[in-house]
Amino acid sequence: MKKTIFIDRDGVINKDPGGWTEHSYVTRWEDFHFLPGAKEALKRLFDNGYDIIIISNQGGVSKEYFSQDALDEITGKMLTEIRAAGARIRKTYYCVHQDSDNCDCRKPKTGMFRQAEKDLGIKSKGTYFIGDGKVDVEAGNSIGLKTVLVLSGKTPAEEVDGWEIRPDHIFRDLFEAVKFILNESKGKK
Repeated sequence: MKKTIFIDRDGVINKDPGGWTEHSYVTRWEDFHFLPGAKEALKRLFDNGYDIIIISNQGGVSKEYFSQDALDEITGKMLTEIRAAGARIRKTYYCVHQDSDNCDCRKPKTGMFRQAEKDLGIKSKGTYFIGDGKVDVEAGNSIGLKTVLVLSGKTPAEEVDGWEIRPDHIFRDLFEAVKFILNESKGKK
């Protein structure tokens, strides 16, 4: 049986857009910059038999900062580059709503994970969710995932001290997190 891992996008795979892009969202491909080591980390997961699922809030669509078509184009180009680096993403899930929409998919709610379980016939409980923010940790914790916070995005390490729900692990970036996860999974064999 394949192993599954959930990964947030902005701040984990690519440079977090906060504060330097228009509206602080990746609204066009030119604003999507892979973080150092991210493609290699994804390749290592893929080579070790992981199904990689991206779970990301993209509320800029409902705010009309960019269109669903623009998001699809950015995703397509991201997936093409990841394939060229030797990895595959099984599926991407985006919540395009805002908090005020009160949907069940916007993290920290768990709708995107539940949809992935239903669509892909997987169980998420016990696997990892790697994210760069409080909502990622809360969402992962709510659905029974081991949570990993990476410091390559919007959250500084000292901010975590004030959180009610803390991550299971904290690493500098996706590459470090993946190295740990792969070492831990080898130890369980």
